[in-house]
Amino acid sequence: MGGPEMAPHTPHATRPGEPGALRDRGSQVWNPISGPPARMKAIKITAGAVSVAAELNDSRTAAAIAAALPIQARGQTWGDEIYFDIGLALAAEAPREVVELGDLGYWPPGQAFCIFFGPTPMSRGNEIRPASAVNVIGRVVGDPRSLKSVRSGARVTIEAS
Repeated sequence: MGGPEMAPHTPHATRPGEPGALRDRGSQVWNPISGPPARMKAIKITAGAVSVAAELNDSRTAAAIAAALPIQARGQTWGDEIYFDIGLALAAEAPREVVELGDLGYWPPGQAFCIFFGPTPMSRGNEIRPASAVNVIGRVVGDPRSLKSVRSGARVTIEAS
């Protein structure tokens, strides 16, 4: 079959407004060929004197937490993790036993919101391993390691931003 060859789709090589161009939609990127991505909800987390921007994903767990904002609690630390009870009994939803730097999680057994910024006592090597599987519900925007200075007992506030 003959015919002209099509150039491969390379969104980074297109100009804004051209077909196939990536368009900025705030905290999300939209590709008109594949459609809109999952919507992320911007939040602000303040733990002690440290504030970080974060995003909640489009999971049912994240939606339930977003509906409960603002949330205030006393945080606890476990290695390079901050966690605290948020008073919501939510089911496991694609739980993960290993998470990434900056992931936000919900830990069903403890009804807890978790912020991961490095290894925990359960980690093996360079992985980040919660005490048990968590629902990943979002991520910190920027460098989550700024949370290393937060101590157990610090007041933590999660709010829409």
